[in-house]
This record gives sequence, C-alpha cells and structure tokens, in this order.
Amino acid sequence: MHGEDNGRDKETGGRVTRRSFLSQIGAAGVAVTAAPLAARAQINGTPAQASTGAAERIENAMPITLSVNGKTVRLEVDPRTTLLDGLRETLSLTGTKKGCDHGQCGACTVHVNGRRINSCLTLAIMHEGDAITTIEGLGEPGNLHPMQASFVEHDGYQCGYCTSGQIMSAVALLKEPCGPSDADVKELMSGNICRCGAYPNIVAAIQQVRQRA
Repeated sequence: MHGEDNGRDKETGGRVTRRSFLSQIGAAGVAVTAAPLAARAQINGTPAQASTGAAERIENAMPITLSVNGKTVRLEVDPRTTLLDGLRETLSLTGTKKGCDHGQCGACTVHVNGRRINSCLTLAIMHEGDAITTIEGLGEPGNLHPMQASFVEHDGYQCGYCTSGQIMSAVALLKEPCGPSDADVKELMSGNICRCGAYPNIVAAIQQVRQRA
C-alpha cells in the first residue's frame, strides 16, 4: 500500500495522487456545505443563539428586521439565506420543516403578513419588516389553536413530519375563498403532501373547524 503524507504520495515523487486529490476535494466540499448561512440574531433586543452554534460575523452579511410570532427579530444573514433556514438555523424555530427544499411538499409553510407561503422558496432578506408566523406562534400545549386541536381529535397525522405545514395551510385556508365540499378543501390543500396518506383525516379536521366557525 502506498504511504501518503498531506495528500502527497512518497513513492510517486511528491505528486498528488488521484486518491489524495479526491479526499481533499471531498473534505473541502463538506466544509463549504456545512458552513451556516445565517449568523446572528436578536429577539426583542436580546441576542439569540443560533441552533448551528454560529456566532462569527459572516462576510457580506445583511441586516434585516422581522416580526416573528409577534416578536421583533433582528438578523444578520448571508444574502443567500432562505427564510426557512433563517427560521430554523438562526432562530431555532424548528417546527417549520425542511422537506423537499424545492417548494413541492409544503412542509415549510409559514404565514407572511397573513398569507401562506413556502419558506424554502424565498430569501430572508426579501421580508424586511414583514410579519412572520410559524407553527410555534399558532398555539402551544394547553392553549392549542382550534385547527391544532382538531388535527389531534381526528388523527390528522401519522409520522408528523408534514403536520406543521398542513396546519399552517389549513389555518390560512379559513380566510381564503373555498367551497363547502371535501373536494374544495382537497384542492386548496393540494400543495401540502402527506407521504403517510392521512388525507381523509386532515380534510375531516379542517371541515370540523370550518363548520364550528
């Protein structure tokens, strides 16, 4: 077996071997992709610790101010940071899930100024001054939003990964034009995928809240 030292093969006159070259490229790729894009945050003036542990200032970071779940949040983020990553990695609001990261599954649904969006498809810096609501701001144990309580009552989930996005879309649906039938509800909820197939229970939960309202 050839001996290697810092990526150079002793038996090949110090030349970089294919194996050592690929190893170095792989390590560099991990280092780049692991680097957080969102660095600093303050919530109501108090510094918040990012879930990634990032504390250093990021080059070319841009300051933005948001209202997140009723609290004023000031962030310094890389311009490429999505709203989803800003919420999860910087503010530790991990109830908003990263599913497909391509806007196809709806797991990352949040409300921006009262309207539902896929947070993986928009940059955080595009929302200066906007009011953001995540699943954490909708309700809490002992004081659930009626939609959350209805999902529990009707078993509108299985693995639970899509549930926060389903609920955020369902709450937004209550304020949107929607016909009375189950088919109407299914159409407006079609952007939220449940890989477990709990759709009948999800529709039943939504219809119950609509009828009570």
